[in-house]
Amino acid sequence: MTITMFAEPASLESLERAAKALTEHGFAAEILDDAAAARARVAELIPAGATVFTGASETLRLSGIDADVNAGSAYDAVRPRVLAMDRAAQADEIRRATSVPDVVLGSVAAATETGSLVVASASGSQLPAYAGGAARVILVVGAQKVVPDLETAMRRVHEHSLPLESARAQLAYGQPSAVNRLLVLNADYHPGRVTVLLLRETIGF
Repeated sequence: MTITMFAEPASLESLERAAKALTEHGFAAEILDDAAAARARVAELIPAGATVFTGASETLRLSGIDADVNAGSAYDAVRPRVLAMDRAAQADEIRRATSVPDVVLGSVAAATETGSLVVASASGSQLPAYAGGAARVILVVGAQKVVPDLETAMRRVHEHSLPLESARAQLAYGQPSAVNRLLVLNADYHPGRVTVLLLRETIGF
């Protein structure tokens, strides 16, 4: 697989292999046509009034899911509250709010046909919720993020996702991103806690 192929959508057969493997590993996996379908499905999956934390994600931003949660009134959105806090004086409160929401929404850098999910982060703020802190995790994954195996997933993180995220971070924060934290989810002890929405279209990094 060449680097340019990391931006190309996986075939339906590849998505089906990934969905099957993820299900066998205790994840709930669904294949949806596009971001609009994912946006509607997310609204179905999250109960009104739930405490919801959205990880930093181009996929969520581009799909409109981020705005649905953080600019709407249907949920108790964590991110707007956290952004209004003093990061030094209220660090413990921020850590607790982002680590144990009812629901965490995000994406991944790669999902494999062997049933693993790879999340890369510069700060790691969302990783505790993904790893087990949140009662429910919903991940929206574009078709270009599905790769054959974990080795290829790691290549995708460093060769494709990181340069794009660094460019975004440079514009937004004045500094590049980095893979300072890396989380690999191979299975979940609580079947169905993590729902992976695999899209047949490309979206995000």
